[in-house]
Amino acid sequence: MNKKILLLQLAIALVLITAVYTTFVVAQTFDFTPFAKSTVGAGAGMAVGLAGLGAGVGMGTASAAAIGAISEKPEMFGRTIIYIVLIEAIAIYGLVISFLLLGYL
Repeated sequence: MNKKILLLQLAIALVLITAVYTTFVVAQTFDFTPFAKSTVGAGAGMAVGLAGLGAGVGMGTASAAAIGAISEKPEMFGRTIIYIVLIEAIAIYGLVISFLLLGYL
């Protein structure tokens, strides 16, 4: 369990470092160095990957709970679908952010 938490913290730290560096590069100049281009590309990849990972984990737990609730009360179908759609929006936000970052290249 501790290894999973450590890996999650490492992934979050890498995303934050990439985001801060990319923000300073974009704010100061639009003349990208090759290192800055690779950093923007890595940030775009992490935006899609981590958003997809988070949406997948959320979708798994919410869908399991939704199926359990629907099996007991079929009239709960509409409410549970709303939660699942909102979770899916997280992955779409990550995709949009990656397109915005790649637009700077």
